[in-house]
Amino acid sequence: MSASSSPRALQEIVTRRLPRYLAELEALVNIDCGSYTPEGVNRVADAVESALRAIGADVERIPDSGAHEDGRLGDVVVGHLAGSGPRLLLIGHMDTVFDPGTAANRPFRIDGARATGPGVTDMKAGLLAGLHALAALAESGVRRSVTLVANPDEEIGSPVSTPIIRSLAADHDIALVLECARANGDIVSARKGVAEFRIELRGRAAHAGIEPEKGRSAVLAAAHQAIAIDALNGRWPSVTANVGVIAGGTRPNVVADACRLEVDLRAASTGEFDEACAALDEVAARPVIPGVLTRLQQLARHPVMERGPGAERLVRLAQRLAAELGFAVHDAATGGASDANTTAALGLPTLDGLGPIGGDDHSDDEWLDLASIVPRTALLAALIADAGEAL
Repeated sequence: MSASSSPRALQEIVTRRLPRYLAELEALVNIDCGSYTPEGVNRVADAVESALRAIGADVERIPDSGAHEDGRLGDVVVGHLAGSGPRLLLIGHMDTVFDPGTAANRPFRIDGARATGPGVTDMKAGLLAGLHALAALAESGVRRSVTLVANPDEEIGSPVSTPIIRSLAADHDIALVLECARANGDIVSARKGVAEFRIELRGRAAHAGIEPEKGRSAVLAAAHQAIAIDALNGRWPSVTANVGVIAGGTRPNVVADACRLEVDLRAASTGEFDEACAALDEVAARPVIPGVLTRLQQLARHPVMERGPGAERLVRLAQRLAAELGFAVHDAATGGASDANTTAALGLPTLDGLGPIGGDDHSDDEWLDLASIVPRTALLAALIADAGEAL
């Protein structure tokens, strides 16, 4: 790395850009852009596209085909920068988990050392860190081969963008994912695999007082299955299973003929993940109540992101560069999934949590550590510049 693109030099550029970063962060946080608010997501996409074009990227907007079961989603933005070194795939998402009206109710706010607002950490700050890191490199004269994907649907499992990410991953050497660092500052080198399921149960309705014996209660069968699914916790060291939704029946005096369960299943190793998913399939296939029929549907799946040798080298590189910037960084495994799960499972060395530090994601208390913006964005820029050392 030349003196003009050293970590310290990049940090100076990022520092000069901080007022612009904060203004852009305020603007993005104040946009309602939940996954099912495509007009808001596309306003964020407009900002991402503009920032990419300003640094010379070729940009493609890929609209949703409308095939998703919950309606049309926002566009995928893909920006390509030509340059030297390994081919890097940067991934960030534009959507949040919040409903329309949230931004008006609790807009972007700076309170002392923190910023708050919907999506400030998950992941407007990380998305902007990626854009400003690339801009800092461009200003320093460093051109690396980079593709940045801005995803409109990560918070619902990336149903539209995953095929695009998979296709791009085949032509890249390293993936860097822009989710923010953990609340303690850790970057992320491993994530649990996550699968979401729906179990639909069909029984037979009957009058609950006159002839209950003619009924086949789907609600009762679902209750037994919920208990059996909960028993999967602890069978394997890293597995967690949660029945988050149970809904069925029509009236208290009617034996319920229909019910559904929605289940979240996670594991830290591919072997445990596959075994737990198979065990869930067995539970779903064997309702306790005779005459009740079941149907298991997988709604979403993120493969396990395991910490392989490539990720280990990226961690060591990040630690060296952070030390040059005057701070220490550690890596961690986390139970949440991201698009890093997809790239890692395809064999691409992947590192996540490369945005600024924040916490309380998905809640009214979501926060961003303002002091972390400059050092973490500089670290990301330096990591992009020196990524070849990790191969």
